Amino acid sequence: MNKHLGDVEEVEESEIDITPMLDVVFILLIFFIVTATFVKESGLDVSRPDNQEAKVKDEKDNILITIGPNNGIWVNRRKTDVRRVTAFIERLHAEMPEATVVIMPDGESSTDTLIKVMDASREANVYSISIANAQ
Repeated sequence: MNKHLGDVEEVEESEIDITPMLDVVFILLIFFIVTATFVKESGLDVSRPDNQEAKVKDEKDNILITIGPNNGIWVNRRKTDVRRVTAFIERLHAEMPEATVVIMPDGESSTDTLIKVMDASREANVYSISIANAQ
């Protein structure tokens, strides 16, 4: 058939069926919702005190242990060796049974020294330990 310019053509409108695409989207959505509930993040819950609560109340109520940048240890402003920290804490805790051990590590100090001081506190049966920023 020859078509002439004067003839009217019937043009079929083509439609895109998006139903299968929507099905796939809903299935993926359900999959991600179900799997997201099983994902658990590991970590520690740390509650940082406000600035007013973070200030040390009174040095007489605390056993202050400072760790310097070269891992030197001072217990109540007296330089000591890591092996003697337990004895210092035991003696000071006997004098002040309500005392809390406050450890102030320097940013340059090693974590190993901090752990040793915390272990020494536990060996002295003092489990109330706070870690404060060195000023």
